[in-house]
Amino acid sequence: MMDLFKQIKYFFLALKEKDLQEKLQKTTKRSFTNKTSKHVLGTAADLTLNSQTLKTIEDVKENVLAIIKQTNCDPDKLLDYIKAAKTPVYKINNADKILNLLKEEEGLICEKRGLEAFILGLATGQGLKFKTQPMFVLRSGVIDKYYMLHHFYRWYSLKADLPGFDYETQKRFKSYLFENNDNVKGLSMEAIISLQEAVARDQEATEFVLDYTNSIEGSKQVIEKIKNDGSANV
Repeated sequence: MMDLFKQIKYFFLALKEKDLQEKLQKTTKRSFTNKTSKHVLGTAADLTLNSQTLKTIEDVKENVLAIIKQTNCDPDKLLDYIKAAKTPVYKINNADKILNLLKEEEGLICEKRGLEAFILGLATGQGLKFKTQPMFVLRSGVIDKYYMLHHFYRWYSLKADLPGFDYETQKRFKSYLFENNDNVKGLSMEAIISLQEAVARDQEATEFVLDYTNSIEGSKQVIEKIKNDGSANV
């Protein structure tokens, strides 16, 4: 079920990214540079000079893979890793209902400001806040390891300083996912590209989880065949 959900989400995000690319072609400004990428729009296609971004993405994949091998992808151990990196983790009653008001899901919550930060601050026991730093918010109980891995991967990408996690971009990203696509009309080139980066970060996390899930399921099938056949010939 989780595997199917992730595949549907990946397909949905891919459609969103295509829509953004079409809107980007209609902008008048032709170049934009963010943290790690330079985007140059041409008449036929886009040239994205993002060698540093690509390198960081590969580093994130390798490092997260090493971590989940070490922890056996245990959600509690991943949370311990997050806490050790000075990202706060809060487990609160009705976390899902509270986060739904903020158009968020349990797991990684990026920077919040204003009323959203105020609500989040009170809910997590931080007191009166009008700006909150990235954190994890969850209900107590068993956490699905694949769900946790998706949020862990996004968190690691955030810590690696990949673009797409800043406050304004994440605000647009949540709105873009849950509201009418018309809300991107009139956005600047910088805003559209930043939104593309946010979509890409979520796609990368989903793809990583799917690859990991497939590798685990494949390993289980091999083990079962060895048990049933009494042989390693598969």
